[in-house]
Amino acid sequence: MRVLLVEEDLQIGQSLLRALKDADCSVDWVRDGKAGSLAIKTAYYAVVLLDLGPSGADGIDFVRALRTAGNDVPILILTALDDLDARVDSLDNGADDCVRKPFEVRELLARIRAVLRRKAGYATSRIGGESLNLDLDKRMLCCNGVASSLSAREFALMHAFLERPGMILSRGQLEDRLYGWGKEVESNAVDVLIHTMRKKFGQSLIRNVRGLGWTVAH
Repeated sequence: MRVLLVEEDLQIGQSLLRALKDADCSVDWVRDGKAGSLAIKTAYYAVVLLDLGPSGADGIDFVRALRTAGNDVPILILTALDDLDARVDSLDNGADDCVRKPFEVRELLARIRAVLRRKAGYATSRIGGESLNLDLDKRMLCCNGVASSLSAREFALMHAFLERPGMILSRGQLEDRLYGWGKEVESNAVDVLIHTMRKKFGQSLIRNVRGLGWTVAH
């Protein structure tokens, strides 16, 4: 899962970067809204973690600009502000959740899972259908009654497919969802990953669409 972290404070940013990577997230970290806006325009992110900043105004402007542009990426606000109005404004302008600092990483990860499943239109941690579904909490895929734990890359791959079942994803789109900045990506990395998943769950799990990419049944 690829995450954009917008956090000005160096110490907090480094701490969150380590914690998210320990949770097998691919994280791109920027330190202000301007850099965050540029990152959003050039890459796909499953979720944005946004520090409101000292006044809250810059963060709210960032949220408002994204929503005005039609970008529906889930946004979690991270704030130490005691200003209720700033927190309310951020939510009213399109943020999906607000987490008060200090917080436990376990809670932050649970809130990320919650906004991801809501975006996908599900009320529980399990997304997908009866025959093929992904548990966001346990990171397990169940295919026709066969359940198995997934690696970080396998999980990110299946989350990309099951977020919108039936959607065809190109090689570039999948690489964008799986890898962060500075990561060297082998030309056949996606093919190898898909091959591994097919060995685990059967050839019919992921279908190739000639000239376009791959998809899963919905």
